[in-house]
Amino acid sequence: MTVTDTVTAIKMGSGDMPVLATPAMMALMENAAMLAVDDELPEGCTTVGGHIQSSHLKPSKIGDVVRAVAEVTKVDGKKIEFKVAAYSGNTLLGEGTHLRFIVDREKFMSRLG
Repeated sequence: MTVTDTVTAIKMGSGDMPVLATPAMMALMENAAMLAVDDELPEGCTTVGGHIQSSHLKPSKIGDVVRAVAEVTKVDGKKIEFKVAAYSGNTLLGEGTHLRFIVDREKFMSRLG
């Protein structure tokens, strides 16, 4: 992801500086975890986030390119745990853990009424 005005702390309401917002960095890490297991899921299933814990160690300015990585650390039935991190080049921006649950798409959406 390239840091643009739409993902700054100012725009997202998480701060008052024109830098990558922590919620945007965390969403990028969540997306990396979702994509890391997507090809291994049964037909009609996806994963949903259950918990994320992260540090945000360094700022990123508008124009910086940020990437996230996710590594599966544990699978327990429908529960998948990940180690996640975000980088700009080789610089670690943030890291943490993330929990996702495997769900059937239709059943999940039907619970919303």
